[in-house]
Amino acid sequence: MKKPLWPSPENGAKNGGMPGPRIRIRAGLARTSAAKWLVIPAVLIGVAIIGSWAMAVEEPKFTVSLHEGAFEVRDYPAVVVAEVTVTGDQAGAVRKGFGLLAGYIFGGNTRHQSIAMTAPVAQQRTSETIAMTAPVTQTPADGAWVVRFTMPSSYTLATLPKPNDPRVMLRQMAPARFVVVRFSGVATQSSLAAKTAELLAFAQSHHLHTSGPATLAQYNPPWTLWFLRRNEVMIPLAG
Repeated sequence: MKKPLWPSPENGAKNGGMPGPRIRIRAGLARTSAAKWLVIPAVLIGVAIIGSWAMAVEEPKFTVSLHEGAFEVRDYPAVVVAEVTVTGDQAGAVRKGFGLLAGYIFGGNTRHQSIAMTAPVAQQRTSETIAMTAPVTQTPADGAWVVRFTMPSSYTLATLPKPNDPRVMLRQMAPARFVVVRFSGVATQSSLAAKTAELLAFAQSHHLHTSGPATLAQYNPPWTLWFLRRNEVMIPLAG
């Protein structure tokens, strides 16, 4: 009697050989199905977390006077900000600054009071000649960066609790007009430089006069997938 070319489900099991084709196919389908049911809930949970963050976090209000693709000219009212000056590279500075500011809003103040988180986080270089003010921003100056949280609109300088950490400063920023470009992905020092160059070129082409350094504004929590992230570069305008 001829030996079968492929072990059958039966003789494969009897002889300790590889499972037959039907068993292998069924096992593969079972693994694929199991993986699918594990991935789908994970994706749904991630979308729910990102969605709830977006719904819960207050952003500064503004009006738009010019919109062209990813570019806008916006007018912001006066806002109160908490800010720190930190050193390091772009990514390290925003992490350090975020930690100090989070300490303040999560009870590190004279009233042990929690203050709602807002978006974005703003980062700006203090050594540059373009300045940015708004949400949470990060900027470097003389090797340092200013990182800012915009305080919820329900607070004023008089009603905010004082920070326990003397590095955290509270101040009111005057109404301002900004030219802004929006982009997705992971914000890096190179993308900040590239988007700042694009924004300056856009401003020049529209005869807009910039009056300060660029600010990088990041709107999403760190676990957000890169293609869902919202970042902006903002430069103040004169007049």
